[in-house]
Amino acid sequence: MPYQNISAKLSPTDLQDIKTALTAIETKLPFLVHLSAEERRKLFKMGNKSLAFVSNSLTAAQSNPEILPASFNLDEFVSDYHLATALNEVHLRLQQLTEKVDDTLMAVNSEAMHSSLTVYDYVKTAAKKTPGLKAIADQLGERFKAFRTKAPKDASVA
Repeated sequence: MPYQNISAKLSPTDLQDIKTALTAIETKLPFLVHLSAEERRKLFKMGNKSLAFVSNSLTAAQSNPEILPASFNLDEFVSDYHLATALNEVHLRLQQLTEKVDDTLMAVNSEAMHSSLTVYDYVKTAAKKTPGLKAIADQLGERFKAFRTKAPKDASVA
């Protein structure tokens, strides 16, 4: 669907239901971990080619368990593989949802900012003739103070 002006509401009840659903998802994944940047750097990364390699390695291990040392835990390998494939599926769905939320948030933020700039322009114009609006115009103008460039000082003025 092409992007058009977003005119939607998210009721407090719906927001709470979404939060509850997210909590339910987290509850179903009690084994999730949080890795430090260093831990992430040290770990093997697995993409599509690696997934095929792991799948083929699992098949080889299951077909030929006698070649594996006694210390190799084939059941754990099977468990890791199944969890990885299941989490990949969950991850893809979450990425799709996150992308939609990100895009919608960006669009609605832009709409809100556009409306705010329009209001700011009207407030600045009205502040010239309407008492009490100068303070509001100044307050709104704080958003842009860092972007204003200062005029260079004239070196000949002492």
